[in-house]
Amino acid sequence: MALSVGDKAPVFTLKNSDGEDIRLEDFIGKKHVVLLFFPLAFSSVCTDELCHVRDNIKKYESLNAEVLGISVDSFFALKAFKKEQDLNFHLLSDFNKEVSKSYGALYDDFYGMVGVSKRSAFVIDKNGLISYAEVLEKASEVPDFDKVQAALS
Repeated sequence: MALSVGDKAPVFTLKNSDGEDIRLEDFIGKKHVVLLFFPLAFSSVCTDELCHVRDNIKKYESLNAEVLGISVDSFFALKAFKKEQDLNFHLLSDFNKEVSKSYGALYDDFYGMVGVSKRSAFVIDKNGLISYAEVLEKASEVPDFDKVQAALS
């Protein structure tokens, strides 16, 4: 199901790279949330995308936003990826693919792999409503970060 601007964001609880539960509801009423779904840790475009966010995290913090990266990788793989790339925001494991599916961000077939997250960006405002949604069909493309930041302003 495709989500649109103004829709209520589906809530979730996922494990971060340390195996701790992170709940979307914990940020509602306090911060904006940027959800970045990405296909697979350690792939070149995903690495470039998330390192770009890492290098610009101060901008997101200045806009009172929490960035959460989500993939179907295990939290063990995400822990290694986060450490290798020195990422300074949460990476969440959607290993069971439920959150990616609820956001309409799941490939049926990704190079023969079933159920891989589509590269996507969602901005969720403090009220829990989607204020920006971008789901990319081509994994080689990255979200429009200028539009993501504009949605946070």
